[in-house]
Amino acid sequence: MSIITPFDDTYFMKRAFQEAEVAYDKGEVPIGAVVVVNNQIIARAHNLTETLNDVTAHAEMQAITSAANYLGGKYLIDCTLYVTIEPCQMCAGALFWSQISRIVYGARDERRGCIAMDTKLHPKTMMTGGIMAEEASQLLKRFFIEKRNLN
Repeated sequence: MSIITPFDDTYFMKRAFQEAEVAYDKGEVPIGAVVVVNNQIIARAHNLTETLNDVTAHAEMQAITSAANYLGGKYLIDCTLYVTIEPCQMCAGALFWSQISRIVYGARDERRGCIAMDTKLHPKTMMTGGIMAEEASQLLKRFFIEKRNLN
């Protein structure tokens, strides 16, 4: 008999998606992230590049900082990052240095994502993709269609 837990990848990706919706409402590129340890969310974040006028203020970067502050150390060993879109090269580099144990992303970024850019992750980091990929992709597409129509 298998144990059913409500705290699966989809559960936590839904929390990351909620963060993406907050970013969307603020006029930010709608990408959201949460960091989880022992089935507990310790950090929530979304893109803040427009709000902070900072190209490094991606959801993942904000989540890394918040999680490290929560844990009281710079390494995110035994943590999982859930992010709605595959991390870019910059974020993947920061995740490498954080030694995060696992990355779960929604949709791929075929042009600028860490996979296309062949960015190396920490050897102990596992990465899984495709969780709520369609929802994440549709939110991003809707955002950019609306941005184009406003200009």
